[in-house]
Amino acid sequence: MANDTSVVLDAHSPNSPGSLADPFTPPADSSLWREDFLLGVATAAYQIEGAVHEDGRLSSIWDTFSATPGKVLAGDTGAVACDHYHRWEADIDMLAGLGFQGYRLSIAWPRVMDAAGVPNRKGLDFYKRLLTRLKEKGITTFVTLYHWDLPQHLEDRGGWLNRDTAYRFADYADLMSRELAGTVDAWATLNEPWCSAYLGYGNGHHAPGLANERFATQALHHLLLGHGLAVPALRANDPASQKGIVANVGRGTANSNSAADQRAAQLFEVQHNAWILDPLFKGEYPQALFELWPGAEPLVLDGDMRTISAPLDFLGINYYFRTNVASDGAHGFTDVPLEGVERTQMGWEVYPDGLRDLLTGFKENYANLPPIYITENGMASNDQVTDGKVDDTQRISYLKRHLAAVDQAIKAGVNIRGYFVWSLMDNFEWAFGYERRFGIVHIDYTTQQRTLKRSAELLAKFLKERKAQAS
Repeated sequence: MANDTSVVLDAHSPNSPGSLADPFTPPADSSLWREDFLLGVATAAYQIEGAVHEDGRLSSIWDTFSATPGKVLAGDTGAVACDHYHRWEADIDMLAGLGFQGYRLSIAWPRVMDAAGVPNRKGLDFYKRLLTRLKEKGITTFVTLYHWDLPQHLEDRGGWLNRDTAYRFADYADLMSRELAGTVDAWATLNEPWCSAYLGYGNGHHAPGLANERFATQALHHLLLGHGLAVPALRANDPASQKGIVANVGRGTANSNSAADQRAAQLFEVQHNAWILDPLFKGEYPQALFELWPGAEPLVLDGDMRTISAPLDFLGINYYFRTNVASDGAHGFTDVPLEGVERTQMGWEVYPDGLRDLLTGFKENYANLPPIYITENGMASNDQVTDGKVDDTQRISYLKRHLAAVDQAIKAGVNIRGYFVWSLMDNFEWAFGYERRFGIVHIDYTTQQRTLKRSAELLAKFLKERKAQAS
């Protein structure tokens, strides 16, 4: 993803929009007041759990990648992270105390089965205890099967470049849905296959660190095939739950009104959005993708697209920023960062309208689009604890404006059922290690002290107000 840092406003900047005095309260006519609109927070296993060598857990590609010098900022790894594996009970109590209705988490594939596919009971029991506690607290559970932590033994056999990995993923989905049936409200097969394919196999920024466009398109095909193969197992084993997938999407805008730049913006969205959504909802890859990457068509076998495009109960959408682009003068686009715009600690432009525009566009483009959940939205800032408090002003404003954009999309007719803040806690931010803080709860990685940020306090206040209004 883009990482331009020309203008960065942090939580303490006097130029940051909004102020701590502003209540986190939507307008009276906002859809967010509806009690059936799910408000939750999200995490991912490798980013928070730690305990990478405990209770039979195998190595993942992220254990290997983060242990490779130069791959992760400051040499950070997920070996300890937020120590959630040992502190999960207190973390769930904290989550419930804030009043969130939903929690999106992921399962670590290397923790629950060995290389021969034999269940690892200690790993399975961890998730059973976790999900049982969440249900006891009345929290709706969204469980992602694959949030990037592929077992290393599968990568050693080719990873997502090997078609067999899709079938091993289906076996994993079958096991998990048999073991955890009744504790999961919604299953997501994959988180952000674009990132797994492009960042992992296309440009090498993420594990396993390969860089070839042809690798990216083939890896993406096998990821989506794995998704399609997993859905029938999920339906058979846990029929009461919802089944879906989570896609990250990006808004691309043109740097000028020229035909070349307008086409560049279209191609950006083909690569970031249609590459994933067209196979799922149209049963085909967008041909414009291969204008960008000539000769990179994946090997697709008979029946694959029917498997991939089977109906879903929901679509998860992750959105963070927009990218301004221009024609590269050949067959693609190049980023042209805008000056003077608000950016986050990641260098990503804050652009709430992009979320609304994408959602309304998807509604128009995909006739069979299922209900949508915003499964990730949030921002990183350089948060610090001062006198026991964290005043994350920019995050408060960011979330308010993006929730308003979601409400606008709902009023435009998009069927959006809920919104998850990324993230519950500061965590291991992949190739950026622990420097970038996305949480509404601050983590001191030395002491593992949890401190609620002002954003968490204001969200909890709104949830309490909404609950009181509904009763």
